[in-house]
Amino acid sequence: MNQSTSRISDETLRATRVALVKARWHGEIVDQCQVGFEQELARAAAEDGTPSYQVDVFEAPGAFEIPLLARDLARSGRYAAIVGAAFVVNGGIYRHEFVADTVVGALMQVQMDCDVPVLSAVLTPHNYHDCEEHRRFFFDHFKVKGAEAAKACLALLETRLAIRQAA
Repeated sequence: MNQSTSRISDETLRATRVALVKARWHGEIVDQCQVGFEQELARAAAEDGTPSYQVDVFEAPGAFEIPLLARDLARSGRYAAIVGAAFVVNGGIYRHEFVADTVVGALMQVQMDCDVPVLSAVLTPHNYHDCEEHRRFFFDHFKVKGAEAAKACLALLETRLAIRQAA
């Protein structure tokens, strides 16, 4: 995409705000994604000289509602990137895979339509049982996923800015 046809503004590319949209189903687990995300952004800013990003957090009732909020946030022009976080589990009715697939596909569509990076920390475990061992595992795992989302976000923003500056 050349500069004359690009829809993303220089202001959006240089924005120092990112949005995190998190589902409230299994909120105590999903909240750990925010912890890992913010910790990694802070670490990168302190150690690597990465710009310091403000994280604005938005809550969605469930995973299915995240893409709509992501689209609204992307269209606002205030965010350099958006991350969606959810924990979609098999609740006994075989639909969790369809929900997760729909959500991730819709996040990709928002990214392509709005020209703002939209990253996914929407996890769908093959087996999840509401027991202490699984809760503890995914509680910790979402911190890792949050840190991974932050690293991916920073890398993508850096690359996009370099592409823009080279044009």
